[in-house]
Amino acid sequence: MAMIEKNALPVTVQTGVPVPAETHDASAREQTIAYRILRAHDKSREPGKAMHLAFDALISHDITYVGIIQTARASGMKEFPLPYAMTNCHNSLCAVGGTINEDDHQFGLSAAKKYGGIYVPPNQAVIHQYAREKLAGCGKMILGSDSHTRYGCYGTLGVGEGGGELVKQLLKNTYDISSPEVVLVWMTGKVPHGIGPHDVALALVKETFPEGFVKNKVLEFAGPGIRDLSMDFRIGIDVMTTEMGCLTSIWETDETVRRWYENIGRPEDFAALSVENGAQYDALVTVHLEEMESMIALPFHPSKAFTIHEVQADPAGIFRKAEEECNKALNGKVTLDLSRSIDSDGKVHCAQGVIVGCSGGMYDNVAEAAAILKGQSIGNGEFDLSVYPASAPVNLALIRDGLAETLLSSGAVLKPCFCGPCFGAGDTPANNTLSIRHATRNFANREGSRPADGQIAAVALMDARSIAATAKNGGILTAATDVEYTYIPREYKYSDEVYSRRCYNGFGKPHPEEELRLGPNITDWPKMPRMKGDLLLQLCAVIHDEVTTTDELIPSGETSSYRSNPVKLSDFALSRRVPDYVPLSKEVRNRAEALYNGKPDETLTVLLRQLGADAENISFGSAIFARRPGDGSAREQAASCQKVLGGFGNLCYEYATKRYRSNCINWGIVPFTISKEDPADFRPGDVIYVPCLRDGLLSGREEFAAKRISSDGRVQDLKLFCCNLTPEERLILTEGCLMNYYAAGYGTADN
Repeated sequence: MAMIEKNALPVTVQTGVPVPAETHDASAREQTIAYRILRAHDKSREPGKAMHLAFDALISHDITYVGIIQTARASGMKEFPLPYAMTNCHNSLCAVGGTINEDDHQFGLSAAKKYGGIYVPPNQAVIHQYAREKLAGCGKMILGSDSHTRYGCYGTLGVGEGGGELVKQLLKNTYDISSPEVVLVWMTGKVPHGIGPHDVALALVKETFPEGFVKNKVLEFAGPGIRDLSMDFRIGIDVMTTEMGCLTSIWETDETVRRWYENIGRPEDFAALSVENGAQYDALVTVHLEEMESMIALPFHPSKAFTIHEVQADPAGIFRKAEEECNKALNGKVTLDLSRSIDSDGKVHCAQGVIVGCSGGMYDNVAEAAAILKGQSIGNGEFDLSVYPASAPVNLALIRDGLAETLLSSGAVLKPCFCGPCFGAGDTPANNTLSIRHATRNFANREGSRPADGQIAAVALMDARSIAATAKNGGILTAATDVEYTYIPREYKYSDEVYSRRCYNGFGKPHPEEELRLGPNITDWPKMPRMKGDLLLQLCAVIHDEVTTTDELIPSGETSSYRSNPVKLSDFALSRRVPDYVPLSKEVRNRAEALYNGKPDETLTVLLRQLGADAENISFGSAIFARRPGDGSAREQAASCQKVLGGFGNLCYEYATKRYRSNCINWGIVPFTISKEDPADFRPGDVIYVPCLRDGLLSGREEFAAKRISSDGRVQDLKLFCCNLTPEERLILTEGCLMNYYAAGYGTADN
């Protein structure tokens, strides 16, 4: 796409513009904004070495904070050593399910009181808006147990990880990473009328995600194009960097950022951050804002992006190709039919519009959508429009400025601060109807899809402006650049009274005598076995999709009502992708328990004899093979459920994200990879034998000679890799999981 250019070669910034570097100078990377912040938080502070980072604040929501606190207190935590905010924006409906949602909320409040934390009640804010308004600061770092932890445009490095990494911070340990590469995102030009942040973000995801151009790297946004962008426009792009696959992001700061901090009553948290002459970057992405068009991302990924004009010109052809790709991924369980949304005149009809959450529910997005809908009607037909403001202060500003009235009078519905539509707990669309959303994701197993039950949510991502333009036309797909409307930018008038009068802030004031409120379905983690000398794995799921998301590994939506009961939640693992995985894993777990009790079954006894393995020196567990697992959410349940079911290892060509790989490690699941030259002809039931794994891990080995015993009895040599593990991660794996690591006395000041 002409609007985005990529250059994989290193560049240096000289006199305000990026130019090709003659040589790659790693030391010049230290001059980037990203590295100046990273080094300030790096306890080792050794250029060229791994980083050991301590964060300024933590944040979690009500799908993750119960498990984090349960893990941390089982590992010896007595109080929160840094600000830790717990928001309630994912399971805030308080509906009857596996765990009554309000039981979790009561647990969170009691934990905030006991350990000295921050508690944000339901419907007050989505997780990231609270962090932006209350925790962010120029030069700070925030770690969140949600993949969209991105606060770069506020001058804050935000990192989204699984709960285990937050536990380490709560126990005063560090977040350890290899020194990351930094990609300069150079922005030029000025956005046309009708273009919003999601249009820019989707164009960026389309160009950077498919080939992993920025995977696990830091994006640094700079350039003259930033100057005219509002803070809401900047964060609307920034939050979507997660979908590009990067580690984190940071932006230059300017007077717009200064005014934003003044507006929210924290002027002291502003600092000027700018690109220095001589700073070198590992690659360059150039964004031509003036060329941006209204975008739409079709199922099932934000990178499946087209201009709306392209879809309008050839909906049948574009939809047909999208259907072919999606239906291949669905494996015949249900048929996606986008073409049914095309009428006899060749126009595309949408059934639903949703503006929501950390990407869509910002003040500017809602205000400009209201300008488009002023005096209009969304119609009396199928199409409906829901708007979820990102926080109660945003909601209050919309009411005070009369924008809520404009939206409601058009037929739109204004709803609470809630993330539910992003993962299927709210505004779930009718089967095979086209839903357009200013949200973060549109994966196959999100937003209410249940492919195994014949239900598919056909969600397309669009900017709030084009959603409003479509609503104005009664649901006929329309680009905001094609409608006439007047919009005078308004300043978001922040008011802290909602937070100060409703949220609990107990940081630095723990009350150890406070009892945790434990509902009947809030349970402790089951005991996890330590690794013995050798490892025997049985494949219980083999997935050949190009990418496997965390929403497939552990589905979101209604299954998350069991999130505080690890055993019951594990019953949903891979349930929408490989229904046989859970029963097969439980069978392996039962056989492993019999082995540990000295009573292996006959088949296992024969196999161990064939391999020459010592039954008393072997760990036996289930495993998954997937080509590239772990794209998407940071939820650690994608790994912990495997462990609860007896998982001991995963095999793949590569891990889609660092956060999923880290989740596997923290739950004692060995993150094996195989060479991309090796055929992926694994079958469920295949057994993988890795002798001397424990000793090999502890000695620092990265390559392991293994044997594969296929389901038909053939024995083949197999080479496995387990690379780039820190000494601490090796100990976590051999101890069986992070909790065992701490229980064994590791990770303390004395050990």
